[in-house]
Amino acid sequence: MSSAEDYKKFEELKPQPHAVTEQLSGVEYCVNSPPPWSEAMVLGFQHYLLTLGNIVFIPKLIVPQMGGGKVEESRVMQTLLFVSGLNTLFQSIFGVRLPSVLGGSHAYLIPITTIIQSRRNQMILDPHTRFLQTMRSIQGALIVASCFQVIIGFIGVWRNATRFLNPLSMAPLITLTGLGLFQLGFPLMAECAVVGIPQLFLIILVSQYLPAWLKQRRPILDRFAVLFSVAIVWMYAAILTWSGPYKSYSDENCRIDSSHVISASSWVRVPLPFQWGAPTFNAGSVFAILSACFVASIESTGVFYATARYGSATPVPASIISRGVGWMGVGTMLSGLFGGLTGPSATVENAGLLALTKIGSRRVAQISAAFMIFFSVFGKFGAVFASVPMPAMAALYCVFFAYVCSAGLGFLQFCNLNSFRTKFILGFSLFLGLSLPQYFREHQMVFNSGPIHTHASWFNDIMSVIFTSHATVATSTALLLDRTLPGDDSKDNGAYWWQKFVAYGRDVRSDEFYKLPFKLNSFFPSY
Repeated sequence: MSSAEDYKKFEELKPQPHAVTEQLSGVEYCVNSPPPWSEAMVLGFQHYLLTLGNIVFIPKLIVPQMGGGKVEESRVMQTLLFVSGLNTLFQSIFGVRLPSVLGGSHAYLIPITTIIQSRRNQMILDPHTRFLQTMRSIQGALIVASCFQVIIGFIGVWRNATRFLNPLSMAPLITLTGLGLFQLGFPLMAECAVVGIPQLFLIILVSQYLPAWLKQRRPILDRFAVLFSVAIVWMYAAILTWSGPYKSYSDENCRIDSSHVISASSWVRVPLPFQWGAPTFNAGSVFAILSACFVASIESTGVFYATARYGSATPVPASIISRGVGWMGVGTMLSGLFGGLTGPSATVENAGLLALTKIGSRRVAQISAAFMIFFSVFGKFGAVFASVPMPAMAALYCVFFAYVCSAGLGFLQFCNLNSFRTKFILGFSLFLGLSLPQYFREHQMVFNSGPIHTHASWFNDIMSVIFTSHATVATSTALLLDRTLPGDDSKDNGAYWWQKFVAYGRDVRSDEFYKLPFKLNSFFPSY
């Protein structure tokens, strides 16, 4: 046998690298293929249950600072749940048309806290009156700032911005959209390790190990792992609450009744626009909220790409992302009208749940939205599910944030990781995306303000909101370096592969996943 034949045989037997895949093949139900109704209902409820952690956490953190009591806190939770259901429904039908669930955004917390601490609101001595006045100020700022998202979304400004993205800049964006929420993972879970660690153990055991050990005919344990594990931990926490060591309210993080949502919720209550009174407007508050809208749009863009990946859809065209941001602006306006306290963003944890269940059906997200609206109206029933301790929800976040983080790393398969230019851009953007926001966050916690001090508090808030967003810092750094560093080989950053997905009409599959129903493309064109 000749040496040439020997070499050819050696090449055939040598281990080959994994092939590049545009869509994940292991997804059983993709965006347009709904599961049976009975299964879809249970999956939708699972998404709703996971969203409750976000819905409960933000009002519980903010409303007491505004002067509100348990009744006001419960009403704000119901309102935020109602608005989130509407936003999820609109986004799945008219927006990006992905199985993406929308909830409250943490990007608004800094400007909202500044509004709460403003002199005009702190001078009000009566707590209830201060709550109403503060809520009206937040509503006014959200209503005006929502116009910014509507404009940049529907007239195509966001489309032109996202066209600069490529796999090399997408990787830091999606990775740090999940990884940047690490403070809501183990640190929050450790506030009650007695509840959090069993939840983390169970979700991993039920979703990853038991399906392989039991050899199921149908994927049940991994598909409904959240329901199984949360039900067990909720009963365990209930036993600790009523008969165990956590009888005092000093250990409220371990208790199922710490938020008092069951007793404070009304049986039936429909949230109405302007339920807190007529909104008030302040220019400084509006500018600060504007920066939060910008950051929420960037982070939601990363979640949309991760959702498309786990829904087995093609990467989202820039015009569809722009359309989704426009509908997020509509959601911000709804939050301002109803008094939902914070603007919307695509929830990272629900995108991770798509990866766990391997079901990316749009119908499941719409059913989840129906559950949100239903339980926001019938508050007592929804409050029972909202009584799951936050450390248990944080344990779930440890799994689902990690899934979204890995979706970002998956985009590196289209880049040349043997290029030193790629290595520098990727490593520096990831490191700066973690380090710089941490510096701003630590300064905010110690000094109750960001490191930038000017006489204009709204400008300080704008800088703090932008530079505390891990995804915003990392993506901006990667884009700047990729556009300015010499030697921009499109095969190194993956741009040659990405081009067919930038514009809507360059890939025939775009109509399958993103085309609007009811001939609405004439009103909201895909460019």
